[in-house]
Amino acid sequence: MNEFVYTYPTAVYFGEGAAKKHLKNLVAPYGKTVLLAYGGGSVKKNGIYDELKGLLTEAGKDVVDFSGIMPNPTYAKVQEGARLVREHHVDFILAVGGGSVVDCCKVISAQAVLDEDIWSIEYQSGKFPTDGIPMGAVVTASGTGAEMNSGAVITCEDKNWKGPIAGIAARFAILDPAYTASVPAMQVLSGAFDTLSHAMETYLGQSDRDNVSDDVALAVMRNTVVNMRRLLVDINDLQARGNLMWDSAMAENGILKVGRLTDFQGHQIEHQLGAYTDCNHGQGLAVIHPAYYRRIVKDAPEKFARMGREVFGVDGAEAAVEALAGFIQECGLPTRLSQLRSKVEITPEVLRKVADTCNLIPSGPRQLSRDEIYDLLVECL
Repeated sequence: MNEFVYTYPTAVYFGEGAAKKHLKNLVAPYGKTVLLAYGGGSVKKNGIYDELKGLLTEAGKDVVDFSGIMPNPTYAKVQEGARLVREHHVDFILAVGGGSVVDCCKVISAQAVLDEDIWSIEYQSGKFPTDGIPMGAVVTASGTGAEMNSGAVITCEDKNWKGPIAGIAARFAILDPAYTASVPAMQVLSGAFDTLSHAMETYLGQSDRDNVSDDVALAVMRNTVVNMRRLLVDINDLQARGNLMWDSAMAENGILKVGRLTDFQGHQIEHQLGAYTDCNHGQGLAVIHPAYYRRIVKDAPEKFARMGREVFGVDGAEAAVEALAGFIQECGLPTRLSQLRSKVEITPEVLRKVADTCNLIPSGPRQLSRDEIYDLLVECL
């Protein structure tokens, strides 16, 4: 394994009723004003908002609402949140939702204490934030693992760019499977596929043999597949939803990545597809992965064969890729770009722009050219 330093800043509180048991004590050390951030309002319909606001009020906090964080959070929304934090002298940020809400808040946390534009600091000056407004996360839709790290994926609409911006990690994360109960089936399965993608792409990065990171990645993949299949039988299986919440956390808390390089080319293609369209992230990954893996399967035959054997129970590298494609169909996830229901028409011209602007990853089995990325995307139409 390569040299590494591993630290883990986020305390995790898992289980039904975790917010009721712990939230008041967790926010007690911070100041009086809390920014309560959430998305399109589902947390108000299902009662989670009222429960959390009540707990914050009982803890003696003044609550400032920040709503409307979109599925692909924009840079403009980050700046709106940062202004609100400054105007109200917010002492703590509580992100309530899925990965988009948490990602947005991680960057708000950092931007709120900076005088300069955070994108410029990171991408032009090569510097990264080390401080921010303290924040916590209450996860209501799992899959991204956003609550487990400081990285965020943000869309800069004026740049036609969607990619990573470093923010500030949550001090704590509350993972209550019951909070996911109202999430629709396809959204749950899409999020779970994002988890599977994280583990697969980490596993297929460059590493030495017989390292524990690969072994754990395979275990996360296998458990994710098992519990997705449980949800196909009973979408209301809270135990399966809870297992998937922890799979999501394990895939992105850094454990799988220590001592090795990762291959996140599939994610980079989908991120840039998301910069030009409004497709669902997990569903975009479901379309892209089989096409991508068919191109690189001969470059890592042993790894693909082991994944096929241990995750899907099949023999052979090519069989592993086809088993993954079959599993995607089994779950009812999209298999073509035309099925993504994007409001922006996905045309060959759009895909050319995606291919020409997405990040290229040199640490996978083989780095694709932009023409290869374009060809695989066109095949997915």
